[in-house]
Amino acid sequence: MPFDLAAVPGVPETQLSSDVLASLPPNLAPAPWTVLADAVVWWGRAPAAAQRALPAPLASTSRAVVVVGGMVRYRESPVGSYDEVFGVIGCRRGRRFFSTVAFMAVDSPASLVGGRTNWSMPRTLARFSGSPSASMSAQGSGGEDWAVTSRARVIGPALPARGGGRVEQVFPGGLVHGCRMSSRGRARTALVSVGVSSMGTLPEWLRPGRHLGAVLEGMELSFTEARPVD
Repeated sequence: MPFDLAAVPGVPETQLSSDVLASLPPNLAPAPWTVLADAVVWWGRAPAAAQRALPAPLASTSRAVVVVGGMVRYRESPVGSYDEVFGVIGCRRGRRFFSTVAFMAVDSPASLVGGRTNWSMPRTLARFSGSPSASMSAQGSGGEDWAVTSRARVIGPALPARGGGRVEQVFPGGLVHGCRMSSRGRARTALVSVGVSSMGTLPEWLRPGRHLGAVLEGMELSFTEARPVD
């Protein structure tokens, strides 16, 4: 049965127009993925709007506690190089902590299809300029009018960085699947000035302003296949 790309849950900015849907290629890069990237990320406490941004199956069982935003330049991936902007909500369910992608945009149709099909990440299309380590901007080109900008000021030395965690996404039909993400590379502490504009809900939870964050260099990230959550 064909995967329904349009039925992937996400905030209003991730909706795909009929023209975009008609132009998308098939998924030629199933999970798992390992990618090499440079990025800038920032974080802050989750406002009440972050809870409202969660799909219903997660909102009813979990509490939003942190929001992480980022701009990424993928040097290598199973679908080639591309840029990305994201808004991730970190949640707690009992003693378990996980993250979920509520907003994500890329400039690669193949990456859009892979992200939606493999993990039900609500990727849409965007245009990008700049670089993560200095200033970068993303503007919606998938049917919704929104923009995100970042400007990083590094305030620390490059240090080895390793991380990982669980990512849970709601698939079409309402079932929750999870995957494991792991990362390693170098990180520099930074202050990140963020701009977010939209006619939708994005600025309510991916908040503009000055945030503590990090510039990530030469990060290798791996994402496993998504499986149903117990």
